[in-house]
Amino acid sequence: MLSQPAIVILNHLLTQSGWALQRLAKFSGKTARFNLAPFSFACTIQPDGSLSVAVDDASADAVCTIPPSLLPRLALQDEAAFKQVATSGDAALIEEIFFLARNLRWDAAEDLSRITGDIAAERIVQFAEGAHQQVRDTALNLSQALAEYWTEERPLVAKPQPLADFKLQVESLREEVEQLEQRINKLGVTRN
Repeated sequence: MLSQPAIVILNHLLTQSGWALQRLAKFSGKTARFNLAPFSFACTIQPDGSLSVAVDDASADAVCTIPPSLLPRLALQDEAAFKQVATSGDAALIEEIFFLARNLRWDAAEDLSRITGDIAAERIVQFAEGAHQQVRDTALNLSQALAEYWTEERPLVAKPQPLADFKLQVESLREEVEQLEQRINKLGVTRN
């Protein structure tokens, strides 16, 4: 169900880049399985580097299990998200899959230019990139404003330096209490 559309999209991205096909061609004949709960699909690498739907009984040379919650983070190239993908099998193939996931980009302007023409496609992509950057900037500014509010105006979150000072004071108090206990114990021993 998911295999054919995924393969078509991946092949489109690979063909757009050109360099990616050459890199994958080294793994010709190998099969990779991607488990995206509740879906799973497997693809076999062809001699030219393109992908085809793997036959049903094909054993996977590499398996990547991706929780759905990681997909947005992976799309945003979050390095920590890549480390949370469960993998097994051919390490070189998995490394290549991750390299492609980090470096393969969709050339939206190229695809749009077939419909709208080159200039309009470039403008649409520039507008979309500008809007995306504005959303990211707004989210960053909002998070910084909330952090400042919670640490300055309505302290729900402590700053690192006051926490460090408090920790030192607690440790100092603990040492003084231990010294006091030792003195009391000595006084108790000498009385008897």
